Amino acid sequence: MSGAELAEETRTLVAAGLARLADAPSSAEVRSIESELLGKRSRLTEMKAGMRDLDAEDRRVLGAALNQARTELEAAAAERLDHLAARERRAVLAAERLDLTEYQGRASTGHRHLVTQTWERLEDVFVGMGFTVATGPEVETDWFNFEALNLPPSHPARSLWDTLYLDTTDLDGVGDQQLLLRTHTSPVQVRTMLRAVREGSGPPIYVVCPGRAYRQDTADATHLPVFHQIEMLVIDRGITMGDLSGTIETFTKAYFGQELTSRLRPSYFPFTEPSAEVDISQPDGSWLEVGGCGMVHPNVLRAGGLDPEEWSGFAFGFGIERLTMIRHHVTDIRDFITNDMRFLEQF
Repeated sequence: MSGAELAEETRTLVAAGLARLADAPSSAEVRSIESELLGKRSRLTEMKAGMRDLDAEDRRVLGAALNQARTELEAAAAERLDHLAARERRAVLAAERLDLTEYQGRASTGHRHLVTQTWERLEDVFVGMGFTVATGPEVETDWFNFEALNLPPSHPARSLWDTLYLDTTDLDGVGDQQLLLRTHTSPVQVRTMLRAVREGSGPPIYVVCPGRAYRQDTADATHLPVFHQIEMLVIDRGITMGDLSGTIETFTKAYFGQELTSRLRPSYFPFTEPSAEVDISQPDGSWLEVGGCGMVHPNVLRAGGLDPEEWSGFAFGFGIERLTMIRHHVTDIRDFITNDMRFLEQF
């Protein structure tokens, strides 16, 4: 065949190919057609290989036709792929579309989350009792989170905390320190003591430490892997369990109401000695556990740079979500994180 005849065949193949590409229903089909038309076993590739048997003029005519064919087919395939990709994106967006029409026309402009409201109310109560607010980092060292709180590596009570450790292999400046997401806000107490000693601002120390904590808990009706705590620390001369009991009773009436009272039950915590659980009375005569407390352990005072022969103190802590559930009669802690407007708008 002459170069002109082969060029005509090329134009026929291109026309048929363009029609097939335009009708291709999917990206996979477009790629299949493109491979069939331009691949190693295609008629166009075969024609290109046969150009060596043609004379110069025929090679020129066929070469131009083949180049034009490849350009048109590649452009058509790319355009069809773009069109199909856009259509597929629209299908995904339509499938993931959320119907928000039930919220149209509402006058609500939003408000603080219920847990945040509780956090702020607790701060107000404690500040009104003469305390200041202290905060600390959520990424902590093992020393602040455990060892300074009388929990050395061999302590069996470490198993009570499902800790999320961080991989520090590629972090500069960390050295041999083990970093983790703090399991409680108690490290802030140690940091507060050390800061007071370093800056010469105390003791006496009267602070509350609210914040976020993390544990490897599976979410259920009473547990979340990310939650909030608030802890109180008092360090002064001559502090006793009587001071602790009186402070908790004052807090109970300020937060829960004058008609309720509190009681302490013996318990165990590595960082306090003696230790106790705090119960709050209920209108029906029952008691509800709300947190733990105790006298600061001498080892914790030493870790904070204080002499336990000179200073004593107490600490107690509550889960903020727990207090929120009690105050507002919420039965499932997961309601705080599901972002259900029907729940959130009640508060």
